[in-house]
Amino acid sequence: MAELSEVPVRLSNLPERIRGLERLSYNLWWSWHRQARELFPMLDLQAWRESDHNPLRMLTLLPQETLENAARDKEFLENYDLVMAEFDADIASHTGWFTTEYSKPSAPLAYFSAEYGFHHSLPLYAGGLGVLAGDYIKECSDLAIPVVAVGLIYSRGYLSQRIRDDGWQEDNETILDRSDDPVTLVRDKNNEPLKVRVPFFNPPVDVLVWRADIGRVPVYLLDTELDSNQPWDRAIAHRLYTTDPEQRLRQEIVLGIGGMHVLRALGIEPAAVHINEGHPGLAFLERARVLVAQGTSFEDAIAKIRSTSVFTTHTPLSAGTDVFPFPLIEKYFSSHYSEFGTDRDGLLRLGTNPMNPDAGFNMTVFALRMSKFCNAVSKKHGEVARAMWQPVWPELKERDVPIAGITNGVHLLTWMDPLWLQPLFDEYVGPGWVRDQDRAKMWERVEKIPDEKLWHTRLRLKILLIDEINERARVLWQNKEARAESVIAFGALLDPEILTIGFARRFTSYKRPDLILHDLERLKRLLINPLQPVQIIFAGKAHPSDVGGAQLIQKVFNLAKNPEFAARVAFVEGYDQHMAQQMVRGVDVWLNNPLPPLEASGTSGMKAGANGVPSLSILDGWWLEGYNGANGWAFGDSPVEGDRTAADADALYRLLEEKVVPMYYRRSDDEVPHEFVKVMKAAIKSVAPEFSAMRMAKEYVREFYVEALGVKKL
Repeated sequence: MAELSEVPVRLSNLPERIRGLERLSYNLWWSWHRQARELFPMLDLQAWRESDHNPLRMLTLLPQETLENAARDKEFLENYDLVMAEFDADIASHTGWFTTEYSKPSAPLAYFSAEYGFHHSLPLYAGGLGVLAGDYIKECSDLAIPVVAVGLIYSRGYLSQRIRDDGWQEDNETILDRSDDPVTLVRDKNNEPLKVRVPFFNPPVDVLVWRADIGRVPVYLLDTELDSNQPWDRAIAHRLYTTDPEQRLRQEIVLGIGGMHVLRALGIEPAAVHINEGHPGLAFLERARVLVAQGTSFEDAIAKIRSTSVFTTHTPLSAGTDVFPFPLIEKYFSSHYSEFGTDRDGLLRLGTNPMNPDAGFNMTVFALRMSKFCNAVSKKHGEVARAMWQPVWPELKERDVPIAGITNGVHLLTWMDPLWLQPLFDEYVGPGWVRDQDRAKMWERVEKIPDEKLWHTRLRLKILLIDEINERARVLWQNKEARAESVIAFGALLDPEILTIGFARRFTSYKRPDLILHDLERLKRLLINPLQPVQIIFAGKAHPSDVGGAQLIQKVFNLAKNPEFAARVAFVEGYDQHMAQQMVRGVDVWLNNPLPPLEASGTSGMKAGANGVPSLSILDGWWLEGYNGANGWAFGDSPVEGDRTAADADALYRLLEEKVVPMYYRRSDDEVPHEFVKVMKAAIKSVAPEFSAMRMAKEYVREFYVEALGVKKL
């Protein structure tokens, strides 16, 4: 097995007494442990903010005097020692829920994903798929599930968002400076950077390997930016989800096939493989190739691979899967059919969609055929996926199609407010809530939290959100990057005293961000009501190739600039993981109204609900399971012929006019809206246990991993 380098000594200026800060900074464990997260701003709060909450960047920039003072400060050292003791014990320990419940597998499970949203200081993600993968890996660390993860490291990331004064989204591409990223270069036994050659390219492509530590889970990230590669090959990992089909296929060859080669170079032969969406699916093909090389027939190799393969599909749209023209597949694999023990037809047949056999090599179809354990990401999505992919199993009835529904969950310690809300849970739910967060009965203790305490927590979190939005708008104004009316549209005049609705997700037509704008006069009456006003905060990006999504952003932004709406609509530029945390914690109501049944799951409402922010959502995705009549508001369950926009908009307005707004403003003598707080508590009680990443990860283990890994219940 290749040896891994120790954490490099970059921060030679750190006093010996607090040298562990460097080791802590290189493991994103700190990002979801409250005391560890609070340790860095204790050094210098302004430097923490200026570093964009990146410990390595902050420690590099801090004056030596500040570090020396910290090494002598009694209060700081007490916190430092507690954090480091917990960190070292947790990372060194190989015990947890999994190890107490199941026998040890012969080797770990390898988890592959094209993107990971661990923290905004490590930009490896574009949206919900990556954030879900990041939450899942964190939970695997917490539960001691034996997992190694594989992905790509992107030299140019995704795209940063800039909104022009006319409301049009500009996508600014920047070359990422990885010097402050919490990743280390993997080295071989000679202390040279580990270089792994990926086959099927002419000339072959080499990759370097970076390691990110996510608690107890190592994540290996492949990098094609090597001088030894051709320029076209160096660009393979430039951008997440390149739109060029051939470069996309090359990216997936590096991720799936190259990823398996990297694991082999590290001495890791995984007992099972779990791929997150179809992008890494070629990892299955590489596993089959190795078995054939060992003397197994192609058919037997496929059968063996299937018994230890897991596939999660996230899209309810057949158009959302990667489909590569057959000639493109042949270009890269035609000289290697014999290595797989088959011929052209045998290989291409694995990815041929029976519903459209001439379309090309379908990565979702391929992954379904190569995996015994397949799941959609909600119960409803399971129904949709079974109907959509039933032709892959023509001998089975739709209800028997082997695609389960394991509903997504969110990593509570990442998304729940650590400053005000988690301490309330410590006090009233009990100190064991972190360990037992998937136990619904325990969360009934939320009722013990005094209404006024929970309400004042809600107000503090809203002030924090609006302060953050105001600061972003101020910086744009200071830097002369926006006119005054645009600064107002970015949220400079938001009011923390009034009912605040949040809508934050990718801007695309099926998510209908403009549904609430359907009847502008009716909306205006809600927003500028002198006694019960409402404000709406929008955030999100459109994919660079989605012109319709960019037009939706422009529509919202131009409305936000319109004085008739009294600065009660805001669009927050540059939506990222940090702002997502602020949004799901700080608004009063979470709005979600996709066109059903196109919401496979959705996790933003789960994050909001766990923070006591009720959802106002159409009945689709996770909300079909999550809504219980007391924990928020639902609409869109009535069948509608044709275009349902007007009917859904009317239902949304009526809920706001008749229920949500009056309830929010109905106050007793103590100025607390007790009815609204009751809904907040119901949201926490129902969402936290049932839609946590802990519940999700345990379900994967019980339904899939036990059999795939060949472990037994202890």
